[in-house]
Amino acid sequence: MTTQPTTDIFRPRITLLLATLAMLGLAGCGQPPVDPATTTQSATKPSSQPVQATPERHGKPVVYQVFTRLFGNTNSTNKPWGTTEENGVGKFNDFTDDALAGIKALGTSHIWYTGVPHHAVINDYTAFGISLDDPDVVKGRAGSPYAVKDYYSVNPDLAVNPANRLAEFKALIELTHRHDMQVIIDIVPNHVARDYQSLAKPDGVSDFGANDDSTVEYARNNNFYYVPGKAFQVPQWPDNYQVLGGEPHPLADGQFSETPAKWTGNGARAAQPAFDDWYETVKINYGVRPDGSYDFDRLPSEYAEKDWQAHYQFWQGKDVPDSWVKFRDITLYWLDFGVDGFRYDMAEMVPVEFWSYLNSHIKQVNPNAFLLAEVYQPDLYRDYIKLGLMDYLYDKVEFYDSLKRVMQGSGPASALVETQQRMADIEHHMLHFLENHDEQRIASPDFAGDARKGMPAMVVSALISTSPTMLYFGQDVGEPGAQNAGFGQPTRTSIFDYVGVPHHQRWMNGGKFDGGALTKDEAALRDFYVRLMQFSATAPALLGDYYPLHSANLAADSAYSEQQLAFARYTDHQQQDAQQLIVVSNFNAEQASEFELILPSELVSEWQLADGSHGLAGQLGEEANVLQVTNGIGRVTIALQPLDSVVYRVQYYQE
Repeated sequence: MTTQPTTDIFRPRITLLLATLAMLGLAGCGQPPVDPATTTQSATKPSSQPVQATPERHGKPVVYQVFTRLFGNTNSTNKPWGTTEENGVGKFNDFTDDALAGIKALGTSHIWYTGVPHHAVINDYTAFGISLDDPDVVKGRAGSPYAVKDYYSVNPDLAVNPANRLAEFKALIELTHRHDMQVIIDIVPNHVARDYQSLAKPDGVSDFGANDDSTVEYARNNNFYYVPGKAFQVPQWPDNYQVLGGEPHPLADGQFSETPAKWTGNGARAAQPAFDDWYETVKINYGVRPDGSYDFDRLPSEYAEKDWQAHYQFWQGKDVPDSWVKFRDITLYWLDFGVDGFRYDMAEMVPVEFWSYLNSHIKQVNPNAFLLAEVYQPDLYRDYIKLGLMDYLYDKVEFYDSLKRVMQGSGPASALVETQQRMADIEHHMLHFLENHDEQRIASPDFAGDARKGMPAMVVSALISTSPTMLYFGQDVGEPGAQNAGFGQPTRTSIFDYVGVPHHQRWMNGGKFDGGALTKDEAALRDFYVRLMQFSATAPALLGDYYPLHSANLAADSAYSEQQLAFARYTDHQQQDAQQLIVVSNFNAEQASEFELILPSELVSEWQLADGSHGLAGQLGEEANVLQVTNGIGRVTIALQPLDSVVYRVQYYQE
C-alpha cells in the first residue's frame, strides 16, 4: 500500500468460456464480441527478435514489479497534473519481445504488472459504456491503482483500443509466458473504489453492495459498512491542494453523491473522511462486526501445521460471508484468464481466516500460484504464512528497514544478521526488495541520494536468504523519482499521475529496449544488476544453507567493521550441483577496505575443506582468489573498493 493517501483491490469467478469470450470483446454497451485471434495481432507490436529458450532455473525466484501505465511511456514532458495527451501513457503492447527480453535478462521469473484491474480514472471513456469518475474521489489525474472500479476488467488507459482491452491484456499474458515468465496482478480485498460498478461481470455475479441492507451499519452479508442517516461528504482539502491541480472539470464541485455514507477504505467511520484517509475507497466487510468480533467460523490453531488441502476441506460446507465468495470468484476468474498469481494489498486488514479460505481455493485450481502479501506487523507474519497460506510476505519492517539504515550510515550491519536469525523459521517466505511503488527510490535524496549505494545492499538482499527478490522497474538504471507529477510527490515515482520515467526511458531507447541512451554510469549499474540477478536466479547454493561470518570477523583483529557484511551460502557438498559461496559487501561509500576474512572451523568442517590452499572463483566478475586453511580455520584476503562486493565460489583444492 502506498504511504501517501491511497487505495486497494479485489476479486470474483467465472469458468465459462463463453463469458470469457464475451469479456474479451468488452467495451461497454452494445459492443460486439471480439475475436482474440484478430485483436491479439493488431494489439501487439511485431517481434524484432526470436524468443530464446532459457536454461533451467536452479536459484531463487525474481519478481520484477512494473508500473504498467508508466513502463512504455516515451513522453518526457512531465507537466504536473498533465493529461495523457500532454504527458503520454504506456500501453500493454509496449511490452514487446525486446522489452520482455530485457526484463528476463534480470533473472526475472515473475512479472508483477501493477495497476492492471480497472480502477477509477479521470479520462472520459463514456464512448465505451464506462461511467465518468468523479475527481473529488479520485487521487491524481490517472487515479490510484488501488481504487478498483471493475474487478472483471482492466484499465482502459492501457489499451490501444479500449473496446478490446481484455484481449490486449490476454495477448500480453501469452507473450509473457512465451518468454518463460509468469504473470502477477494486484488484488486488493480490503477496499474498492467509491463508485464500484462492473460492466464486465459474468452472468449471475452481483456488484459489491448491490444486495446490501444500507439501513444498518453492519450485516454479515453486506459487502460494505454504512453510516446510516448521513450522506458522504468529500474531505476538507488542505490549503495547498486543488483537485486536478485547479483545472476546471464538470464533476469537480466538492460533492459526491453517496447516501448513506460508507466507511472509508482505511476503516475511517465518519461520513466525511479526512484528506489523509483513503477517501477514494470504501472498506469491504468480511464478517467482522464494528466492535471487532468475528461473525464466521474460526480456524483452529492446529491448521498452522496443515497443508492447503486440509484448509480447503475445512471450508467445504461452511457458511461464509458474501464478500469472501465474491473475492474467491474474482481470483478464480483471473486464474482462468491465464494469470499465475496475485499480490495482495494490505492483507493484514483482512481476517486471516479469509486468506485460508481464498488461498486454499486458489491452490485447488493452481497449486503453483504465486501468492505475495503486504503485511507490516511482524507479530502477524507467522499467522498469515501458516494459517493464511501466503507463499511470501514483504520483508519490509524487518530486513528492508534495517538495510535502509545501513545504506544511510545510521545503522550497523549487525542488525541484518540479527534480523536473519530472528526470521530463520520463516525466512524462505519473506520476499526481499530495495524498491517498490510505495518506497522511496534509492537514488532520491531522502533515501540514499546515490543509486550506487544500492549495489552492496542489493548483493546482501538478493543473496542472504532463500526468499525471492523483487526489483522495481527503473531501479537497475538508478531512477531517482524526481518528478513532481501532481498528486504524487518526488522521491517516489508517482502512481497517481501520467508521467515519464527519465532514466528508464533512456534504457527504453525509443522502443529498442537496449539501453542505448543510458549514460556510462547508468549502463554500468544495469550491467551490475543483470549479473547479480542472473546469478541469484541460477545459483543452487542460494536455496541452501546460510552461515553468518559477521560476528567472528568483528571479533578478529582486522579492518573488518560494521560497515562490512560477510556470510556464506552453500549446499551439501555431496550434491551433484554442490556450491560453497563466500559473500562480502562494503557499505562504506568513501573508503576502500582490506582485511583477512576468517572462516570458523565449524564452517570449514561442514565444507570438508582440508588444510591447504583452495581456489576461489569470482561469480560476479571478480578476479580469482585463494582461501588458505590452516589447522581447520580458513583465511582469505579481501580487498574491497567503496560500495564493492565479492562473491566467491570454492573451486578446487591445491596440495
